[in-house]
Amino acid sequence: MLVHGVHYRTIWLEGRAVRMIDQTQLPFRFEVFESRSYGETARCISGMVVRGAGAIGAAGGYGLAQAALEAPGESFDGFVEEAARTLKATRPTARNLFYAVDRVLAAVRTAREPGRSPDEARAAAVAEAEAVAREDTADCIAIGELGAALIRDGMRILTHCNAGWLAFSDWGTALAPLYRAKRDGRRFSVWVDETRPRLQGARLTAWELANEGIDFRVIPDNAAGWLMRRGEVDLVIVGSDRIAANGDVANKIGTYEKAVCARANGVPFYVAAPLSTFDSAAATGEDIPIEERDPREVTHLGGVRIAPEGVGALNPAFDVTPARLVAAIITEKGVFRQPLADFGERLRRA
Repeated sequence: MLVHGVHYRTIWLEGRAVRMIDQTQLPFRFEVFESRSYGETARCISGMVVRGAGAIGAAGGYGLAQAALEAPGESFDGFVEEAARTLKATRPTARNLFYAVDRVLAAVRTAREPGRSPDEARAAAVAEAEAVAREDTADCIAIGELGAALIRDGMRILTHCNAGWLAFSDWGTALAPLYRAKRDGRRFSVWVDETRPRLQGARLTAWELANEGIDFRVIPDNAAGWLMRRGEVDLVIVGSDRIAANGDVANKIGTYEKAVCARANGVPFYVAAPLSTFDSAAATGEDIPIEERDPREVTHLGGVRIAPEGVGALNPAFDVTPARLVAAIITEKGVFRQPLADFGERLRRA
């Protein structure tokens, strides 16, 4: 995407350094953070310098490539295996993270067959990490093309959290259909949930849509149902961090509430995600681990306490939306509509 007339990917590898748009600085400053080690990249993932399903995946892949480049020859294999464990532990819900780390690790293991040097494994790790990021962008472009068909002139669209180009290597998922429709000349408006407690909607989605020249307004999270009840939402579209075999969808906390309100008011609820977000090992949403983050994200805002001293808080980062509330899942391989109970099997046949 373009920022001040310059095209940027969200994250990329330069030599041994992973460079990423620092999402903790947006929308106030546009800065590129340079991570010089896999350990620092892991901290960037857990600290949300980089966030969003695909971007976390790309960061994990690049982080493991960094580990391969850092690993000493005499302890190469153990170093890389430990790095993979460290990277996977940063964000437990994000399926793309595990997908990318496992792909790069498999490439390293293949390149470490008897008689092959660590340098070959290092090259293989970098090549596979680049392939993961490249495919992530291609998948998002395809999702944009397919999802744009759902968007008509005059629509009022609601989205929750950020699933735009900042959340992937480029283009994004939930916002990609909007970007494609805008380029095709369609006119529509977007309701942007603020997305407490980290405010990804108010800070990131709003910044992206403003850059794209798309009409939008930021709303409090708890205003979405009110707008639906008034008939002011025509379509809801969100991303996902992990999808179970039965079509249950894990996404940013608050997504389930939006899906329930959408069903109660006859508003179609769509999920956009690449196949790398699908977890064949999760039979249902009950099998998806839900990350819990620091309670200070709830009791403080911008480092300033907004709750009484000593008050406790619960901070689940994600929730699970049952497949029965989802009108369709938009993937790079097609739009999968109800019934979604056999979603995993349908993916295997796609």
